[in-house]
Amino acid sequence: MLDLTGKKAFVTGIANDLSIAWGIAQQLHQAGAEIGVNYLPDEKGRFEKKVRELVEPLNPTVFVPCNVQDDAQVDAVFETIKEKWGKLDILVHCLAFASKEDLSGDFSSTSRAGFTTALEISTYSLTRLASAAKPLMSEGGSIVTLTYLGGVKVIPNYNVMGVAKSALEMSVRYLASELGSNNIRVNAISAGPIRTLASSAVGGIRKMIRHVEEVAPLRRTVTQTEVGNAAAFLCSDLASGITGQVLYVDAGYEIMGM
Repeated sequence: MLDLTGKKAFVTGIANDLSIAWGIAQQLHQAGAEIGVNYLPDEKGRFEKKVRELVEPLNPTVFVPCNVQDDAQVDAVFETIKEKWGKLDILVHCLAFASKEDLSGDFSSTSRAGFTTALEISTYSLTRLASAAKPLMSEGGSIVTLTYLGGVKVIPNYNVMGVAKSALEMSVRYLASELGSNNIRVNAISAGPIRTLASSAVGGIRKMIRHVEEVAPLRRTVTQTEVGNAAAFLCSDLASGITGQVLYVDAGYEIMGM
């Protein structure tokens, strides 16, 4: 039976009740894990208020600001985790961003700044967080990130985010190789397209979702809860022999040709 009782889980990227990160946090909490979350700080504190109200039912014992483009904030997050928990068992990386203008039209039109931003937030942040988490996972641990089919195949309008996800999946393999001797497992979940605030930035996302619903073996796309269940599995002892892998949770769409 899947049991995460006593585990300390830090989940990044919760933005609203439609986000995949929220689905993962709920399932980790249901499995018994103690939850910590971050919010993106802004001058008016709107994100903090929104996330705090949303996660209240999970009773998070760590609630901290973190912009992954700021090394000082990243270090402060893990210092807080060390002070409050003394260790970390689970790190969930649900962070991705690309400018809306870079998620439609010609890929060759991607700006230098847009390319750099997408790779820094969507890809490098996993490596940065894993590096900070490593000393706190002295008893072993599990790191899970989110990727997408657009990292291995061309998806219309996914553009620079596809490059970022491809690099993210390779980062998973390198991190898994490095951290395996510390009994830290690193895996990714490739979820099917879901209607979220983040996905709405991708041009033609609704058409894409309808296509998946028509073509996928299960004739539907997946839910945040289903992705959350997969993440809980990867974070549990039931997946103790799995690392460096990409688990597709997409109603089977990835297996299809024509």
